Amino acid sequence: MGAGGTLDGALGRIAVTPSPLCRALALTGIAMWLSGCHDLATIAAVAGSTASGAATGNPAIGFAVGVGVAAGANFLADYVTRVRTGAEQDVIAEAAAELPAGGQAPWAIHHTIPIGNEHGRVRVVDVLATPIATCKDVIVSVAGDDDAGQNYLAWVCRDPQGWKWATAEPSVARSGSL
Repeated sequence: MGAGGTLDGALGRIAVTPSPLCRALALTGIAMWLSGCHDLATIAAVAGSTASGAATGNPAIGFAVGVGVAAGANFLADYVTRVRTGAEQDVIAEAAAELPAGGQAPWAIHHTIPIGNEHGRVRVVDVLATPIATCKDVIVSVAGDDDAGQNYLAWVCRDPQGWKWATAEPSVARSGSL
């Protein structure tokens, strides 16, 4: 039906054959997927834009879908990271809650999806009690697979709901997950 089989089989087959550029983008997306999970938003954007551009035959629609998918995937990844990091910080703050200066205790996080479960020790270096807040200066160790681990210096403070992480998060990638 139609010129060159357009609408062949009543939507049983895509009417527009993907161009070599679309195929190259798809192969680029596969290569990026193989490079690691941090590229999932890009992969989703490439796949969504390629599929919608090919299905509609309109590259502008493909571009718009790709931008929307990338924004949604980035938002979701950031949200999941914030929730998981917040859970880790709450566990560390609760482990330090009853410790005096010089005391130390183990901590461990067990996420619902068991990826990124961490453990280590928290040591209270100093306790600062003021009329406004009670805070503790802590050193947090995160045990690595090779037992080398990493250490972080942080503050935890008491609020009406319990002890909470009070250190502002650095905005650079070298700071790691904490």
